[in-house]
Amino acid sequence: MTTFAALVSGTGWHVADLLRAADDLDVKLHALPFAEVSAAVGGAASGRVSAGGVELDGVDGVVVRMMPPGSLEQVVFRMDALLRLSAVGVPVWNPPRAVEAAVDKYLTLSLIERRGLPIPATWAGQSAEQGLAAFEELGGDVVVKPLFGSEGRGIVRISDRELAWRCFHMLEHTASVLYLQRWIRHPGHDLRLFVLRGRVLGAMRRSAQGGEWRTNVAIGGRAEAWRPDPQAERLAVAAAAALGAEFAGVDLIEDLDRGGLVVLEVNAVPGWRALARVTGIDVAAALLDALRDAAR
Repeated sequence: MTTFAALVSGTGWHVADLLRAADDLDVKLHALPFAEVSAAVGGAASGRVSAGGVELDGVDGVVVRMMPPGSLEQVVFRMDALLRLSAVGVPVWNPPRAVEAAVDKYLTLSLIERRGLPIPATWAGQSAEQGLAAFEELGGDVVVKPLFGSEGRGIVRISDRELAWRCFHMLEHTASVLYLQRWIRHPGHDLRLFVLRGRVLGAMRRSAQGGEWRTNVAIGGRAEAWRPDPQAERLAVAAAAALGAEFAGVDLIEDLDRGGLVVLEVNAVPGWRALARVTGIDVAAALLDALRDAAR
């Protein structure tokens, strides 16, 4: 029997869905806390990477479901453990470098831009005064995002210079990175495409509701199934490939002022609850089945 491990942060709908899909596929799946990962170097157990009493270097594949919060040391060690597993031949999805790149919005867009893909004008830095200059260069209307973040949390739109001054100095004071994107005038919705091994498995359109401009389903956006056109598919697949992701949630948005689609973000640990609900696609089963094929 094929045996996989899913590294998780707590239990929830996605963990339950993976366990359900594993049972349907006759796959043994261990859901293991990422915070319990340990590794040995030297001695009889040298090279062994474990979590929750399971030797990860002995399973057929590992799914990174969620990276829990932690100190810099903890996060670096977790990534090191994933790299060790990859080095000894255990398929890790997503690969450590893809997870590392996707969690950092600046690095994500840097890699995507190098592939010649369209992205919003973006500035990142550490100085409030430099941020204010960038604010003006970006047209005085920007979206400020946490460098590390998801589900639309902590994102604000700023078009007032005094508010920008206050926000940027607060971020500088808390030793945060300032990450600014030019506000994109869009049709009131964005697009989420789920890419799996170089093809689009499914897609949805997310619309903002109740006067909210953010479209994320986690904060009240409305999702509906959407059939992507070839251009959107090519763009999503190329964005996932730029990060080296085996699967990814790629967010696109239409720029009404400049025309065409741009890549907003790539999530290498994407959720799929809304996508599965509106499309009827069994995303968890497709993911585990593809990993099983890769592990053979």
